[in-house]
Amino acid sequence: MATTSFTIPTNEQQQRQKQEQLTITCPLDSNLSRDKLLSFPAFNIWLTTLHHSLSRQQQPAHEFHKSPYSLRKIDIQAVDYFGKEQRLGFIKLKAEVSNDEGESLPGSVFLRGGSVGMLLILQPDDVPSGSDKDKRAIMTIQPRIPAGSLEFPEIPAGMLDDSGTFAGGAAKEIYEETGLSIPQNELVDMTSLALASTRQGISHDADINSADNHSNHNSTSSENAEESLQNGVYPSPGGSDEFIPLFLCQKRIPRQEIQAMQGRLTGNRHEREKITLKIVPLENLWKEGLRDGKTLAAWALYKGLKQEGRI
Repeated sequence: MATTSFTIPTNEQQQRQKQEQLTITCPLDSNLSRDKLLSFPAFNIWLTTLHHSLSRQQQPAHEFHKSPYSLRKIDIQAVDYFGKEQRLGFIKLKAEVSNDEGESLPGSVFLRGGSVGMLLILQPDDVPSGSDKDKRAIMTIQPRIPAGSLEFPEIPAGMLDDSGTFAGGAAKEIYEETGLSIPQNELVDMTSLALASTRQGISHDADINSADNHSNHNSTSSENAEESLQNGVYPSPGGSDEFIPLFLCQKRIPRQEIQAMQGRLTGNRHEREKITLKIVPLENLWKEGLRDGKTLAAWALYKGLKQEGRI
């Protein structure tokens, strides 16, 4: 297969030290240019995140400090474009990440960027406020060809538009897939809420350890820096960059409106979406959506946050 290549800047620290450029190769017929690649949000997020993680190897306590890994080159194997405007959609690439001893890390990546998932909980407004009685969750049934299915059950979800916010993307997907118009301020970002709770716990533990262990008094903030992963669930980190922030919306509406949603045909027909709504008892959501990772993750976050009194 005929290929072409171009270079892009490496991370800032490497530029200052070595003035290196990262070589990108791609199929000649992919119509992928340097500018087009650098304007693709999914590529930029992935590359920035990886560079940050690689830079953490400078910390003496890092497992790979003595023989650090570097990103040597990127081979783009395939490119998919969306719509009449030929918007860059998916990239399949192989990243060569190795150290000076010739050891390499698995680097096959399906690059698609962020998505959003929504746990929509409906409750009849004739039930007393504060009660959990008769709560229902909205699921979508639709073809998912990658899974080999024509009727895959999952919570509402969708890819994030390039120019959108995650909350805005969630509100848009809710409307397209369910017909419900939900203001962004009624959405709770469960992933960020859970991460904030976890980080507070880590910070508290670190304060205790610092007080108890005087040998750590020279630690710097950079040495304690975490990886800069996205605030989302990674459903398949062994092969894809996709991350999914999971939102919660709880809404009280008339009982007959909930019943009328059962079996409703929805979706953006211009984007070939063929969606049927399924309304299930909230306590059965984990069983109804057990094959869908984001459904189970949303269920777990909801239960965990509710148990801690955070929602």
